[in-house]
Amino acid sequence: MSTAGTNSAPLMHLMKVPAGKIKKMASVLIVVENLPVPLDRRVWQEALALRDLGYDVAVVCPKMRGYTEPFEILEGIRIYRHWITGEAGGMIGFAAEYSSALIGEALCIFKAWRHTPFDVIHLCNPPDILFLNALPYKLLAKTRVVFDVHDIWPEMFEAKYGTKNIIYHAVRLAERCTLALADVVIATNESVLSSVTSRGNLGADSTFVVRTSPNAINTSAKTVPERKNNRKFLVGYIGVMGSADGLEYLLRAIEHIVKTIGRNDISFCLMGSGAEWENLTKLRNSLEIQDFTEMPGRVSDEYLAETLATMDLGVACDPINSYNDHCTMNKTLEYMAFGKAQVMFGIKEGRISAGQAASYVDENSPELLALEICHLLDNPELRQEMGRIGVDRIQGSLSWRNSVKNLEQAYALALR
Repeated sequence: MSTAGTNSAPLMHLMKVPAGKIKKMASVLIVVENLPVPLDRRVWQEALALRDLGYDVAVVCPKMRGYTEPFEILEGIRIYRHWITGEAGGMIGFAAEYSSALIGEALCIFKAWRHTPFDVIHLCNPPDILFLNALPYKLLAKTRVVFDVHDIWPEMFEAKYGTKNIIYHAVRLAERCTLALADVVIATNESVLSSVTSRGNLGADSTFVVRTSPNAINTSAKTVPERKNNRKFLVGYIGVMGSADGLEYLLRAIEHIVKTIGRNDISFCLMGSGAEWENLTKLRNSLEIQDFTEMPGRVSDEYLAETLATMDLGVACDPINSYNDHCTMNKTLEYMAFGKAQVMFGIKEGRISAGQAASYVDENSPELLALEICHLLDNPELRQEMGRIGVDRIQGSLSWRNSVKNLEQAYALALR
């Protein structure tokens, strides 16, 4: 599938909303539950873009992953953080996480309102229950609602828990309620947008694609040869380490490379944290591949940029399923921004985003993933060409500046 269709969206929406109708200096409150800012790159880039467009911006998010200040101001953006239970690992954890999030968000939203009443409340899923906290402001203060669809929550729930129980149907209901409440819907890609548009019976004039392309990452970072641990190659992974992210496939692929193929010239660096980090570390050790595989957890921006600059190949091991088929993975775009070839399982949106900048494994197989990693490492000219294609796509059709145009028009429509 071509990405050409995404390029026409800004022009279409520019025609729909006369410039004179755009409300200036409105106040915006962004609510996100699954990651704090500025760690959540998409939300932080949107907040900065809205600030630059002249909006007064505040963010409500959880206290987690090293960001625990209850209130601070960063780059002119007010950030309110609330306590939350640990990331959901089962049905009881699921209920505890989201109920604690709702209570914490409600308190922070009220604090933000007392400071500056907001004209727009911008809801970032998952989950889709955030509409409960937006509803009073919509009904009583006529606050406009922008629904920012990061993930299709029902498919995400099914992929994570493997069931369609009563909670799954409650998740579907929450999605419909959020879509009904929203004045404008934005999504990370055309696939996600198409799904929520059909489910919410939304018109094309109220929906926009705002991609999560890297903007502020330091692509000029210097290489650090020591990260290769005296080996010829470095293969990297960046991202969340949860139950649905496929890290077990990558670890077993590394085992196959080391023990079956017999390669000892490759180091692996798996950067990121999440609910499964500890279990994945135990799996790595049980496979006896710790001498080849570093798992440093959450790393600094400097460490991340240096490792991306140094590595020879990136891996996106998100398995093929109905949920991942709709996802544009941040790691895929970040590898491209650094001009790095990558291997991934053949998910639909991964193919659309990366095109010929990636090589695809068409089944969830650690062995096939291992073979493709070795194949690309042994073909430097192919990797170089794939890296060049990736940079061209990130600087062209997938660039953040194109998404900012759509974000601007989405807000213009919401406030018209």
